[in-house]
Amino acid sequence: MKAYLASRYSRAEEMRGIRAELEEEGIEVTSRWLTGEHEWHGEGKAPAHVGYRFASEDLEDIRRADVVICFTEEPRSNNSRGGRHVEFGYALGLGKTIVIVGPRENVFYCIRNERIAQYETWRGYDDDEDEWHEGAWDQIKLLNN
Repeated sequence: MKAYLASRYSRAEEMRGIRAELEEEGIEVTSRWLTGEHEWHGEGKAPAHVGYRFASEDLEDIRRADVVICFTEEPRSNNSRGGRHVEFGYALGLGKTIVIVGPRENVFYCIRNERIAQYETWRGYDDDEDEWHEGAWDQIKLLNN
């Protein structure tokens, strides 16, 4: 199985850890943005041709995946780029299996069908309740079998 990880770019280090977990289970992660090559080091915003390359590679990586795992966030009031929302929509349009980890950020994350599952956490442990419940990781392992 192949998986694409979609999240806020600032969570890249966390996603690299999740990529390692998935790879230990034999799941290939197609998210090239995790290699660090999708980071602009120049001044100001990245030029359009650089952004185009980043976006084109992300869309290609989503097409190659069997499942897209979207790590969502609590809504914020400050500016966010929101590329993960585009990735979610693209995966939805392609009919990919989608696993949402975190809150439903907007109305499109509320769509119900047999190819979309939503979990509050990656691992099933709830610190607030001090108990285990089914997490996204459990679902990914089932999909991989």
